[in-house]
Amino acid sequence: MKQVVAVTAAAGVAAAAYHWLARSDPPDAGILPYRDPQAVALGEAVYLDNCASCHGADLQGEPNWQDRDSDGYLPAPPQDESGHTWHHPDAQLLDITRRGVAEVVGDGYRSRMGGFDGVLTEEEMLAVLAYIKSRWPAEVIARHNQINSQAGD
Repeated sequence: MKQVVAVTAAAGVAAAAYHWLARSDPPDAGILPYRDPQAVALGEAVYLDNCASCHGADLQGEPNWQDRDSDGYLPAPPQDESGHTWHHPDAQLLDITRRGVAEVVGDGYRSRMGGFDGVLTEEEMLAVLAYIKSRWPAEVIARHNQINSQAGD
């Protein structure tokens, strides 16, 4: 009887631990293939060709990216963990990449980042975002996965 209770208790602890781990870092949260080396390699090449001129070769963004310039535009933000990209779920990041910031935000918002629909394929857009995500520290990736889980991606 004691063995049955011990095994049952151990199973309950293991199940609780698994549930907690699964909630804190869902293994398949989101739609970005950031764990796929081929997708990440494609994303790096596409990023360097299409995004690095504004967002920087090292994802660092433009200087003073939080301050509007003399024309009223915000400079390109960093795509690394110091920026706010990881605060948005995958579906929203893909929508921004596809349609552009101004189109997604609406209400007359102005942005120099236009959409890449018709320029990049869906696979290329997902790969770029996967490359960006793959460069974040593990704790930022885990938090971003939580954001995706809460958003239903």
